[in-house]
Amino acid sequence: MWEPAAPAFVHALPALLDIYTAAMSPPPDQLAGRRTIMEHHARNPGFRAVVALSSDGRTALGFAYGFHGGGGQWWHDVVTTELRSRDPEAADRWFADSFEVAEVHVRPEHQGRGIGRRLLRGVTAHRPERTAVLSTHTGPTVARRLYASYGFTDVLAEFRFPGSPDRPFAIMAAPLPLRGPGRRRSAGRSRAWLWTG
Repeated sequence: MWEPAAPAFVHALPALLDIYTAAMSPPPDQLAGRRTIMEHHARNPGFRAVVALSSDGRTALGFAYGFHGGGGQWWHDVVTTELRSRDPEAADRWFADSFEVAEVHVRPEHQGRGIGRRLLRGVTAHRPERTAVLSTHTGPTVARRLYASYGFTDVLAEFRFPGSPDRPFAIMAAPLPLRGPGRRRSAGRSRAWLWTG
C-alpha cells in the first residue's frame, strides 16, 4: 500500500482513472469531469489517498481516497440537506464530524482478493473524525456487503442525487475507528509506487 500526498495523487490520476474506468465503466465523455472532481477533492481538508500496488510496486491494482466532510462541499451539502429534512438528529450524529470516503475501486481482475478491504481500512485508519460516510449503489452488491461488514449502516436507503434520478444510492455511515472482519495492526508503510506518469 502506498499513501500518496495530494500532489502525487493528482500526478497519478491518469493511472487511477484507468482503474476507475475498468471498475465502473463510465461513459467516456464523463472521464474529463471525473478527473476535475478528483483534482478538486485533493485540495479538501484532511485529504488522504491509498493505492494498492502489485508485489513489484510497478502497477496500481486499486485506490481509495477521502477527506474531512463539511459545509460547502457538494456531496456533503446535498446529502445533509435531505437527511436533515427526514432526521435532523441523524444528520448531526453522522455528519457533524465526518470523513467522506469518496472513492474505493479495484481493477476487476484483482477483485475478490481482499484489496478493497485493505483500501477501506487504510484510508480510514487513524482518522480524527468521529464517523465515516459514503454513498454506494443500492441493492445486494459486493461493495455494500464490504461496507456493512465494517459497520456501515444505511442512513438514507434510496437516495437520488440531482442529475441522476434513475440511479438510487444508499448513503451509509459508520463510527470511527472502523470495526470489522480482518482488522489487523498496520505492518507499516510500503515502498513508493514507481509509476512516473
